[in-house]
Amino acid sequence: MRAYELMLIVDGELDEPVAQAWTKTVTDQVATAGGRVHGSADWWGKRRFAYEINKKTEGYYVVFEILAEPGALDDLERNLRLADEIVRHKLLRLPDHEAARRGLFGEAAPVAEAG
Repeated sequence: MRAYELMLIVDGELDEPVAQAWTKTVTDQVATAGGRVHGSADWWGKRRFAYEINKKTEGYYVVFEILAEPGALDDLERNLRLADEIVRHKLLRLPDHEAARRGLFGEAAPVAEAG
């Protein structure tokens, strides 16, 4: 499994409970893909943008730490691109040393694949 960090910006014009429902949506889609969200989502709340994005000035920020197989999150990314409520998203693969520092791999370090 690989470690990923996903940041979402949900449309700020939505009510907060509706925006927070995206945390469950993402968690469910990650589980469907065979991965898991490490801990709980880090809800940052509503923040003002430094500049307008799609004629919007505010959005709800949420960050996830995810463990999943390579390529398992492709459908999740596609769904986020198509969702009107998501202003922006960014999925990053965390380097193994950073994932270990954050405790995503538990006690054992990941085994490097040959090849």
